[in-house]
Amino acid sequence: MTNEITQENTTDFYCDFVLNGKIEVKKVMETANVLAYYHTRPFWPVHIVVVPKQHISSLLAPEVERPAIVMEMLSVIRQVAAQVTAEHGACCILTNLGEYQDSKHLHWHVTFGQPLR
Repeated sequence: MTNEITQENTTDFYCDFVLNGKIEVKKVMETANVLAYYHTRPFWPVHIVVVPKQHISSLLAPEVERPAIVMEMLSVIRQVAAQVTAEHGACCILTNLGEYQDSKHLHWHVTFGQPLR
C-alpha cells in the first residue's frame, strides 16, 4: 500500500496539501486570496488550477455570494486564460459541482490540448 497524496484520498486536497505547503506546486500566479498553479497530475498538456486560499466548498456555497473573492478569482482566471490563449491559441475553463467535484474546495481548471488519459 502506498501513502501517495492524491485528490482521491482526501476531501480537500487544496487546503490539506497545496495551501498548507505539504506538497510543492509550480505557481503560475498568486494574489492575496487566490493561487494558480500547474496541476500536480495533469489531465491535459497544459493544466492549471485556480483556487481561493480560503476554504470555499464549491461554486454553490454561500461564501461565493461575496463579490470580492469571486471577482478576484475571475481576474486571476482571466489573466491565466489570456496567457494560455496567447501561447497556444485557445484554452478551456471549467469547474465541477456535486459528484463531479473530487475535492470539495472550489477550483477552476484552465486547460489546453487533448486529454492525456
